[in-house]
Amino acid sequence: MIVLDIESSGLDFVKNGIWQIAAIDLNSGKRFISEGRIDDEDEILMSSDPRSIYPTKSVVDVIGKTGEQLKDRKKQSQKELIQEFFRWLENSEEKNFVCQNPQFDWGFLTVKARKYGLKIPFHFRSFDIHSIAQTKYFQLKGKFLMDGNHSGMNLTKALKFCGMKDERKKHNALEDAKLTAECFSRLIYGKGMFKEFGKFKIPRYLGVR
Repeated sequence: MIVLDIESSGLDFVKNGIWQIAAIDLNSGKRFISEGRIDDEDEILMSSDPRSIYPTKSVVDVIGKTGEQLKDRKKQSQKELIQEFFRWLENSEEKNFVCQNPQFDWGFLTVKARKYGLKIPFHFRSFDIHSIAQTKYFQLKGKFLMDGNHSGMNLTKALKFCGMKDERKKHNALEDAKLTAECFSRLIYGKGMFKEFGKFKIPRYLGVR
């Protein structure tokens, strides 16, 4: 299985672009991290856009990159970035993704691969941290964690449920992938994966072994 995280210039698969991809192969332990530039026509989601999930910040604030950096001509193109990732993925035994919200990462990669006419080398079934955490939560509490009329198990809540917290100020795909992998290991196996998260105790309700 491949823990995947992408960083994009917004939430729309068509209008926004991918500028960073990171992945961790849970079988071999090998990692992938690379950056590129979004396409000239790709938009950058700002806080004034009603689609934004960051009501007080633009995407630029969240990822710590300027618009100029996201379209830096010195970097490889978005197509080249995706091709580089696909080549890395070829040697992985299992090609199912593990993500917080697979529809985002899987969706972006699929739409962009089709845009460039690239063969998609991964499977459409993915493992979803959100659903796994909600299932565990339901088993413990007899109810799902909700926020009004929708699921409240975002990445912050999933991390908290796993005994962790995100202390970063800016998003980075590899760090997000490591957080996701650590959550997956704690939820499924009841044990940690990375020494750097050892300071966060694994809750007993996750079945520490």
